Amino acid sequence: MNEKKHTDGSWTRKLEMPSAESLKQGKPVSASRSEITEIVLPNDANLLGNMLGGRVMHLIDIAGALCATRHANLPVVTASVDYLDFKFPIPLGEWAVLQSQVNRVFTTSMEVGVKVYAENVMTGERRHTSSAYLTFVAVDMDQKAHPVRPLILETPEDQRRWEDAGERRRVRLHMRAKRPLEDI
Repeated sequence: MNEKKHTDGSWTRKLEMPSAESLKQGKPVSASRSEITEIVLPNDANLLGNMLGGRVMHLIDIAGALCATRHANLPVVTASVDYLDFKFPIPLGEWAVLQSQVNRVFTTSMEVGVKVYAENVMTGERRHTSSAYLTFVAVDMDQKAHPVRPLILETPEDQRRWEDAGERRRVRLHMRAKRPLEDI
């Protein structure tokens, strides 16, 4: 980003769009894989002493957007959340650890998978508590959809996630269009 300091002390940032040539080059899954960690404080907890589900959803959106932005090198907006599962609560005082990675890139959108873990700070034990699949769309400074560079798969697990993301997209488009799955 280009930054310019004004005489009043304020800053203006101009986003540099990726070149057409750089968009042709793929980016590996590992280049945008991300992890964030938050401690569960009393303000984040419900009456049972566990992190609020809405707070978990907020963190999932942030973790997914971080990952998608890293891949696209552009701002992204959340287009949909296909699936969100709460398996176990995250108790007060534990850490919420969120891991995200791009599963598949389409033209201007990306599916990102986010896994949430509760980590006991004293023992280091981690429990998988939640999973979500989100779709993000890369946008330019006019908030118009912008093409995203291809995803380079590195492992058999990446390949599996890529295939599963394609099927989730097919089902999502079916639900939107109200047409038989065979037509999509």
